[in-house]
Amino acid sequence: MNNRHLSCLLAATLPALTALAAFPAHATETIKAVVIDGYPAKAMWVREFTDFFIPEVDKRLAESGNFKMQWQESYGGSIVKPKGVLEGIELGLGDIGIVTTIFHSSKLPSQALSAVTPFVASDARAVARAVDEIAKEFPAMQREFEKQNQVYLATGVVLDTYQVFSREPISSVNDLKGAKVAGAGMNLRYLEGIDGAVGVRGGLTDFYSMLQTGLVDQAMLWPEAAATFKIAEVGPYMLQADLGAVNTKTVTVNADYWKKLPDEVKNVMGEVAVAYRDHIASIAMDNAAASRKAYVDAGGTIVELDEAERVAWANAMPNIALEWAAELDGKGEAGTDMLKAYLAKLSKAGFTPLRDWSVK
Repeated sequence: MNNRHLSCLLAATLPALTALAAFPAHATETIKAVVIDGYPAKAMWVREFTDFFIPEVDKRLAESGNFKMQWQESYGGSIVKPKGVLEGIELGLGDIGIVTTIFHSSKLPSQALSAVTPFVASDARAVARAVDEIAKEFPAMQREFEKQNQVYLATGVVLDTYQVFSREPISSVNDLKGAKVAGAGMNLRYLEGIDGAVGVRGGLTDFYSMLQTGLVDQAMLWPEAAATFKIAEVGPYMLQADLGAVNTKTVTVNADYWKKLPDEVKNVMGEVAVAYRDHIASIAMDNAAASRKAYVDAGGTIVELDEAERVAWANAMPNIALEWAAELDGKGEAGTDMLKAYLAKLSKAGFTPLRDWSVK
């Protein structure tokens, strides 16, 4: 080929080569995801799903460039109410969501593991890790979500410890006798050892009005939530009982949606869910002291419950942990083994329970 022919060939092919170089090596696939929670965007775990989970998934997927998420976030009752996330994900009203598990003790009984063991650990990080490890080691938790057409990703602990907030001054367990106390799920059973105390079921978004109207005398919640929902205005007295941290949130994905996701996206979502678990637990602990200060600054008064009274309260309760374990055992699940394994994990992490819930 002479120089003249070579020049002509280059002249003809150069535009095509230039055009080819302008296109990426592969196209990025966009995947839509509808995220739901019935709680408002100001709730800590919802806020951090927006500020941490979503950007972290986007960042990790961008490393390969194969996939890009298109997120649609719907919170605060726009699609489901707080108690409706489990059903909403089951029906496909959302693709991914944060289920508040304490509302679903009959459908998700194993999720009550930390709730049936109060007075053990007031550390959201330790409880989150322990429960999530149990979920990986024992199939019961994941099977419960499978029955609801969902895939379990990770457990969330958003509270450092339950405390008791009151309309009137409160300084001892005796002040709870004959009282009406708002709670949610299993923590209502903490009152069973207190004469005349009556638990009134409610949700976090209800507690302000329940206290304000006098429907209840006290409410069990945690300082960060008390600050966020301005509980000091209607419950200006806090009894620091340190009832313990409890897992109340679980990130799940609709099973039909999950099946269609590429493995790369599944892996990233699973990894980020665990990172989100640790992230919100750390925030819960970091916010604990600041939230107590905010409560006091807003006019609240904090009284620390005497240690002897805490022990007496724990011992006066029925052993709800053994009841829980026996119920799971009766369904063919390893409830007793789960309970012992969970307490062992917390013991290894340095937490000594006020009462050994694994024995009668």
